Amino acid sequence: MKRTIKRAAVLGSGVMGSGIAAHLANVGIPTIMLDIVPRELTKNEEKKGLTLEDRAVRNRMAADSKKALLKQKPSPITSKKSLELIEAGNMEDDIAKLADVDWIIEVVVENLEVKQKVFASVDKYRKEGSIVSSNTSGISVESMADGRSEDFQKHFLGTHFFNPPRYLKLLEVIPTKATDPEVLEFMKTFGEDVLGKGVVEAKDTPNFIANRIGTYGLLVTVQEMLKGGYSIGEVDSVTGPMIGRPKSATFRTLDVVGLDTFIHVANNVHDQVEGDEKKVFKVPGFMQKMQEKGWIGQKSGQGFFLKQKGKDGSTIYELNPETLEYEDRKKLKTNATEAAKQEKDSRRNLKALVNAEGDKAGDFVWSVLRPVLVYSAELAGEIADDVVSIDQAMKWGFGWEIGPFETWDAIGLRDSVERMQKEGLNVPNWILSMLESGKESFYQKENGNDYYYHNGEYKQQHFNPKEISLSRLKEEKGVIKTNAGASLIDLGDGVAALEFHSQGNAIGLDIIKMINDAIDEVNKNYEGLVIGNQGKNFSVGAHLGMMLMAAQDDDFFELDMVVRQFQKTAMNIKYSEKPIVAAPFNMTVGGGAELSLPASAIQASAETYMGLVEFGVGLIPGGGGTKELYLKELRHLPKGVDFDLTKVANDVFEKIAMAKVSTSAEEARENGFLNSGDAISVNPDHLLYDAKEKVLALVKTGYKPPKHEKIPVVGDPGYAAMLLGAKSLQFSGYASDHDIKIAEKLAYVLSGGRIKEGTLIDEQVMLDLEREAFLSLISEPLTQQRMQHMLMKGKPLRN
Repeated sequence: MKRTIKRAAVLGSGVMGSGIAAHLANVGIPTIMLDIVPRELTKNEEKKGLTLEDRAVRNRMAADSKKALLKQKPSPITSKKSLELIEAGNMEDDIAKLADVDWIIEVVVENLEVKQKVFASVDKYRKEGSIVSSNTSGISVESMADGRSEDFQKHFLGTHFFNPPRYLKLLEVIPTKATDPEVLEFMKTFGEDVLGKGVVEAKDTPNFIANRIGTYGLLVTVQEMLKGGYSIGEVDSVTGPMIGRPKSATFRTLDVVGLDTFIHVANNVHDQVEGDEKKVFKVPGFMQKMQEKGWIGQKSGQGFFLKQKGKDGSTIYELNPETLEYEDRKKLKTNATEAAKQEKDSRRNLKALVNAEGDKAGDFVWSVLRPVLVYSAELAGEIADDVVSIDQAMKWGFGWEIGPFETWDAIGLRDSVERMQKEGLNVPNWILSMLESGKESFYQKENGNDYYYHNGEYKQQHFNPKEISLSRLKEEKGVIKTNAGASLIDLGDGVAALEFHSQGNAIGLDIIKMINDAIDEVNKNYEGLVIGNQGKNFSVGAHLGMMLMAAQDDDFFELDMVVRQFQKTAMNIKYSEKPIVAAPFNMTVGGGAELSLPASAIQASAETYMGLVEFGVGLIPGGGGTKELYLKELRHLPKGVDFDLTKVANDVFEKIAMAKVSTSAEEARENGFLNSGDAISVNPDHLLYDAKEKVLALVKTGYKPPKHEKIPVVGDPGYAAMLLGAKSLQFSGYASDHDIKIAEKLAYVLSGGRIKEGTLIDEQVMLDLEREAFLSLISEPLTQQRMQHMLMKGKPLRN
């Protein structure tokens, strides 16, 4: 029997429980969310004349948590429609509904006795064969299943999500001795393929993998800060991207997580370990005082940092751990940090920093790095089966760019171990034995394969076939064509991939040329093309700096040529003989969206933030984006039904004029950027594979390029209607004179010019209107000011 999960139940509706329920709903799984029955009425319930027996009162905990999902930021849901799949209830009246679900996830308070009582109740009502799991972050998974039925124990395991479940990739799966191996393998595959997670199998030890090492590393950093007299701001300035860690670094991370949560996790390990490890997990006194004061971070309004508004904007202050007073934020600036800013490769950067002996920043980074590396090595085999699992857990759970063993390789294993020994650190014997045998790295490549060190030898690392790595492909096969902005790569099975690799994947003439070269190559020798990459974002749009310089030099001949080339390229994508699938992810704005819209199909990552944002820099889309979004909206309309063309034009006008960017791929569909033929990949690592499969599916069904189409436009009446809406915003104080000028240009393009309503025009006519409007606006000083501000400040200017 093939196992499936069609319905789920989440027991506990707190921040974590509701977040897990939301993520299940995001991927289309109907979910029952249950919580305890309240023992007291709220004042509001009393006013309404409700009693403790009323269903609305009994379901209040889960119902309120469901409503709260709409207000949380970042949003736990990919669309408001996700909420329709969550049913709120309580654990007394609705417990029998557990018989109808395939997976039950416990997310109640971290108390073993409470969890055991919940599981005793679950065991009575669940159906045979249903999977039961706990989201515990530290309680023994084995002990929770004590006394339960044999079938329960066979289908029970830990599934530890990281908060927020929608965004953090790691899912630690923790089997017990009684867990059926088939159940374990199913949940690992389900977690990856359906939930879109990076799944790591962990052992049933305190705090499992990521929280154990991550909490240790954070506490070591705090202790070294206090010992060395560094400030909180100084520490954060060197423990973030400079060493391959998230921007939130150390203390900003703690503010986001919540000091109360962190202390709970730290105490959990502290109470279960001995010796020197126990000392590290003792929370420093100033942090305990912060918790007593309620200064627990973002959710309380202050923590290690305090943001205060003033006349000239907001200022962020840092806490002095000795006085518990807030002071001006400081940064650590040394020769090593200045050199590090010039280095783009985080591995080389890290090596340079730790080798900068005598430098205040270099010494601090080494002092916090070395104990974490040794600690990770000491725990290898105890918390996970191999070094790969530990590295992946830290990357997926804590946002590290490279895991601890990858870090050791980056800084040089032999040299760093010799330095540690000179400084009196005890390095685990298995590391010393490894070096004695002549093996000087945890990872190595050979004949196109990846290997990792394990029990005295190198074992081949096997990857899910759905995880296509462009870097590995390029190492194995090289590239078909390449230039400074993009490369054409053979994905196999007759499909090629066009990878952008410019700064920010900004689109310039080199990328435009490579797109056209790729289409020519694919039409001759391949079945189809995927436009995708594995950078930080799909594309931040056209090269704004290049366009601004040309405009400031009055080089409108070059600008006209560039815009024409962009438009021609978009049309080449649209009318290519072979299917072209765009695979957008993360930021896909401006020109990035304009290259996706005309593709044969879009295979978007679930986390795709797509929009035409040119209005924010004083422009309108010039590469065909206005036309294609308008056509996409028209195609959404049911065939054979009369529709209001003005309403469609107004809708597109509003989205472009408001520079709306979707908060998910699902919202991009609701905004008209994706249509019924487009699809969404929940797991970002599977995006290129899914896009490739989409190309092959189009080929299999006899793909033919679309016919050149005529566009019905709203003409004069529609132009007036769109402009009226813009003017009303101006009268209300929400739009400047320059905003109205941009809006007039946009309305003119969408209306097709001053013509009769319902006129059919060629695509090229609308493209010409777009280009003329774009060139007219970029010549405006106020637009150039907006472009300059965006390049310098990274945010729009209102002028």
